[in-house]
Amino acid sequence: MKKLLLLGFLVISMTAFTQNDTTKNWTTKGNASLNFSESYFSNWSAGGDNSLNLIAKYTMSADYKKDRHSWNNWIDLAFGYNLIGKNEPMKTEDKIEFISAYNYNLKKSWEFTVMASFKSQFANGFDYEKDSTNNVSGFMAPAYIDLGPGISYKPSDHFLAYFSPVTPRWIVVLDQKLANEGAFGLTPADTLNGVVQNAKRVQNQFGAKLMLVLNYEVAKNINLTTKLELFSDYLNNPQNIDVNWQVLVDLKVNSWLNVTFSTELIYDDDVTIYDANNVALGPRTQFKQMLMVGIGYSF
Repeated sequence: MKKLLLLGFLVISMTAFTQNDTTKNWTTKGNASLNFSESYFSNWSAGGDNSLNLIAKYTMSADYKKDRHSWNNWIDLAFGYNLIGKNEPMKTEDKIEFISAYNYNLKKSWEFTVMASFKSQFANGFDYEKDSTNNVSGFMAPAYIDLGPGISYKPSDHFLAYFSPVTPRWIVVLDQKLANEGAFGLTPADTLNGVVQNAKRVQNQFGAKLMLVLNYEVAKNINLTTKLELFSDYLNNPQNIDVNWQVLVDLKVNSWLNVTFSTELIYDDDVTIYDANNVALGPRTQFKQMLMVGIGYSF
């Protein structure tokens, strides 16, 4: 409940900032939506169960520009559950992502950039196929924090390429149980003289990061947004590149109704995937796809 209240306070605060800001050097915009899918059965001979899927989404950008200096901020929040019959609710979406970048224009489309990013989630996550009582993730478990100077290429408002050859990354797992298990690439706990030595809850990495962003209206009322992030850790198997590729297609039916299709592909060489019998399979490509109808408000 505290995390949901925190989310609500954050959304209200940022919306108020957006509506009240009158500084001429700032450009702010955002979108809040409630996306849903539903099925209902009554005396249906072929069988079936009632279901309701609700996902709340909130995105906002706040950009400052003056002379050769600019500061770009972007936040993406999402949280949703699926209710099927009389079963316990199952989480279907949970996302906190924040990116902040200071830029100094060098020449035409080229900028010197210092970028920071943060990724985590609000609530505990479970592998419902195996166990719905012991969480496999949670708030700040994990959290990914990147910070690095680099060069950005922005030939238009639709495309951005950013490269940093020196990016420290911190992987944070505040849940001690998960940290002791070695989740998300952490070194697992050890035992000394019969006493468990708790694992460190922060893993340090240092490498290179490439980010490509495209935001383009492919047709009237149809917008494509895609973001690809690549990271190579110099300190541990630099040839195994971590991948995070997000795609969002947004179709506006009218001023308040929209249809969205989104995918996310992740490959993290430090994350081990387990089968239904808890046998380690090693790193695997992770993929998520969602199709949603939503009621939205842009500001």
